Amino acid sequence: MIKIRVPATSANLGPGFDCLGLALDIWNEISFESAEKMSHFVIGEGAEKLNKGFRNLLTKSFALVHSVCGKKLSTVKIEASNKIFMSSGLGSSAAAIVAGLCGANEILNKPLSENDLLKLATETEGHPDNVAPALLGGLLTSIITRDEIIWRRYEMPEWTIVIVNPQVEWLTKTARAVLPKSISRTDAVFNIGRTALVIDALRNGDLSLLQKVMDDRIHQPYRLKHISGGTSAYKIAKTFGAAALSGAGPSIINFVEATSAEKARREIINIFEERGIETKSIVTKPSNQGVYSIKNPSLV
Repeated sequence: MIKIRVPATSANLGPGFDCLGLALDIWNEISFESAEKMSHFVIGEGAEKLNKGFRNLLTKSFALVHSVCGKKLSTVKIEASNKIFMSSGLGSSAAAIVAGLCGANEILNKPLSENDLLKLATETEGHPDNVAPALLGGLLTSIITRDEIIWRRYEMPEWTIVIVNPQVEWLTKTARAVLPKSISRTDAVFNIGRTALVIDALRNGDLSLLQKVMDDRIHQPYRLKHISGGTSAYKIAKTFGAAALSGAGPSIINFVEATSAEKARREIINIFEERGIETKSIVTKPSNQGVYSIKNPSLV
């Protein structure tokens, strides 16, 4: 048996649209065990949806590695324990892709390098901002060029992070559809400068700086107004620290002082509950560890 652990991720982080991503200390655990026939079973987040069929991002990614390597598909029993909220802006799809790729790579005795896995994950997901930190951990900035994916990884200090996920339907295609087709030079310059400062603030644990620069004009204003309670929740979160939509949303991610975490969580939740919207929430921290495997986990 091989067990894979893969973290949640938060992309964009305010102004870093489609290029910044951060691994979080929230984990899905997936085991792969030799069996007479293929099977897939999930407990935890997304179980009701994922247990309706065998074909999903995890199993497709598992099969993809075999195809790329010219190997016969390994027959395994796959069992997943999911703690990453689905459809939340916390990289659940990236986690599934990375887990499937890395599980297959381990079973086949690692024919693919880290960069090979990142390339396959990016091709499957469409962009590297979530799959890169899921694979590598820490804070990642990444871009796609004609020939390669260029990335840089930064170790993260201790941060206290509040995440509140309103239980509203918010499809990725909707989140993309509400964005403008073009932006002004002023808005582009606004984001470029702040992205550099967000990276600096996150790397150095500087909450005061992060609170000043974690603003955006490319995606957040357009998305927040389509999420019931989103703008109000975002404004409340900003009073406690640095706030942003996590990925495309609808979750709010809030970097705060540890002593303020529970109060921030309660007040953000209240904004949604006043509108009759249920929430899921967690207080967590960054993870400098990306995906990793445990062989023979019963012996650990």
